[in-house]
Amino acid sequence: MTELIQKKLSDSKAARWTALAIVAFTMLCGYFLTDVMSPLKPMLEEELAWTSTDFGLFTSAYGWFNVFLLMLIFGGMILDKMGVRFTGLGACLLMLIGCAIKYAAVAGLIGQEGTLLGIKAQVALASLGYAIFGVGVEIAGITVSKIIVKWFKGKELALAMGLEMATARIGTMLAMAITVPYAKYFESVSAPVLLCLIMLCIGFISFFIYTFMDKKLDASMVGVEEEKEEPFRFSDIKLIITNKGFWLIALLCVLFYSAVFPFLKYATDLMVNKYHVEEELAGFIPSLLPLGTLFLTPFFGNLYDRKGKGASIMMLGAIMLIGVHFLFTLPILNEWWFATLIMIVLGIAFSLVPSAMWPSVPKIIPEKQLGTAYALIFWVQNWGLMGVPALIGWVLDTYCKLDNTNGGPAYDYTLPMAIFTGFGILALFIAILLKKEDKKKGYGLELPNIKK
Repeated sequence: MTELIQKKLSDSKAARWTALAIVAFTMLCGYFLTDVMSPLKPMLEEELAWTSTDFGLFTSAYGWFNVFLLMLIFGGMILDKMGVRFTGLGACLLMLIGCAIKYAAVAGLIGQEGTLLGIKAQVALASLGYAIFGVGVEIAGITVSKIIVKWFKGKELALAMGLEMATARIGTMLAMAITVPYAKYFESVSAPVLLCLIMLCIGFISFFIYTFMDKKLDASMVGVEEEKEEPFRFSDIKLIITNKGFWLIALLCVLFYSAVFPFLKYATDLMVNKYHVEEELAGFIPSLLPLGTLFLTPFFGNLYDRKGKGASIMMLGAIMLIGVHFLFTLPILNEWWFATLIMIVLGIAFSLVPSAMWPSVPKIIPEKQLGTAYALIFWVQNWGLMGVPALIGWVLDTYCKLDNTNGGPAYDYTLPMAIFTGFGILALFIAILLKKEDKKKGYGLELPNIKK
């Protein structure tokens, strides 16, 4: 008698890696817009008369709706109830709408004069667009995380997540490296945002193509013997938020990313003010950070898959983060080559923590609750992504502004970098507590992901 063994589509290496490539490209397009305005801070001050406070307010808008309207949490619940296809397409549409509003504002098509709620109309409308985009890209992020778990659970999960993050960071790298030269070539600060809008249209098409693969995966799972899970219920939220391991991961996430992403928003300006790099070239040094993650995040993810030590990897990344920001704080070696070296080290730290942190969540939270759990983690993270850039912008204008004979504003970045160092110290403390909790509860964070 011949035994018929039915396999899922995700058992095919070609299928699961193709699915990963498609959704990772969509996130690349999203991350390009996320950071495209960061290198433009000096140009925004010169051409549109924005202040550091305006720039900080605009950057903080990324988390407004996610934090105060709980859009991320609702997005996570929708993801668990409606699935990845519906949620992902909706998230891509929100990214497009937000980008279009942001472009219209920066290009001067809307909001050229007057104020809204006491804020310059242009700044307010650009912030509104960025806030809508922030909802879309964050929900897209949790959707893609659940997609990867769906295709790679019990397989190369951390490597897949690392490769997705690495691909997305290409968007960040491009934003840092080419934005200023691109804007100067077209003599318009809005030109890079228009490029983002075009890329997001391509990213939307990319995800739409993925939905057909997802349908085939679901069809291939019919009749396959698997451990059946009960459907998500709203009462599951209580189970998540009463889980100490969940809160330690969430706090580590917000503290670590608060010391990285808001720093990237000001990194180009830091290179100009402290390390005296030319404005057109200043973005290339911060672009080394995401460039390093292209290779290292998958490497550390593969290491976690095969050898384990996830909690230890997160601790090491936090220690390196502290060292980097402390060196940026010190008034020594204000040379471009020194900034380049420590930026490379920051890239290593930026690879270590996420490569272990995100694949650790499924070890703490059941799969049926993953969408909501990721959404809650991203929601906590968005408090930092919203508050820290606004704080740094206010600190620069209030305490760090210097006289500049060239006519433009100049800043002393010592205090802002000390604030980033403090976030790194707190992240290390939480990572230590997480490792202790893992020993106590047996989550398996120090164990390999690949099941033999």
